[in-house]
Amino acid sequence: MSHERTICERAARLGGQVLLEHLGRFQARYKGPADLVTDADLAAQQAIQELLAQHFPDHGFVGEEGPRAAEPLAEYCWVVDPLDGTTNYAHGIPHYATSVALVHQGQSLVGAVFDPMLDECFVAQRGQGATLNGNQLRTSQVAEFSEALVAASFPHRVDKQLPAIDEFVRVLPKCQAVRRGGSAALNLAYLAAGRYDVCWASDVKAWDVAAGCLLVIEAGGQLTARDGGAFDLWNPKFVAAAGPTIHRQMMALLDSPE
Repeated sequence: MSHERTICERAARLGGQVLLEHLGRFQARYKGPADLVTDADLAAQQAIQELLAQHFPDHGFVGEEGPRAAEPLAEYCWVVDPLDGTTNYAHGIPHYATSVALVHQGQSLVGAVFDPMLDECFVAQRGQGATLNGNQLRTSQVAEFSEALVAASFPHRVDKQLPAIDEFVRVLPKCQAVRRGGSAALNLAYLAAGRYDVCWASDVKAWDVAAGCLLVIEAGGQLTARDGGAFDLWNPKFVAAAGPTIHRQMMALLDSPE
């Protein structure tokens, strides 16, 4: 997988460079309620797809933008979000990333999340650990939920009846603080880097998290489906934490009665 890892990082960095090139000169439109897409998303995905096709012509491709299948048809498939954090990007908030992962039978083998504004590239390979710009990553040592910095992901349009709102209300007073940064990929990358201690999401897509979930696992974190079972990339409702102790505390809090 060393070649795949190298190209994965190259693809993520390429996508991020395209995003930087489009700053200040892109057009945005809505593809759904409160769900933006820009020229930059489309250009970055095209550049990434072309690079991957040059090196792996037999691999499948699932990207956020354009026609796509719910699950890949090819045995090996690249799962790509060219711009995770489009709303931030469109509003000039420098917190967004490109996410690229190679998936085989529902498991990410390599993954990269690149933040072009900070020039930070988080890279992981299954069984080989995770790095940030070449430096090894480890999740934090926080074990008490009261000391945890928690990242939350919500859908583009938030309804007051959304179950995640009730979960948010239960979590907020129990932890040190909650952040909603607007990029699920960066939430997971920051968890892998020890910046966040917990993150959870119930309304994300595979391309948002395919690389980030591998980063967490390879950095020593704990990640399960929202119900505590095995994580399913194609139905990515999850709870991720720095370690098993704080993961159990988070699960107990989310499942506690009102």
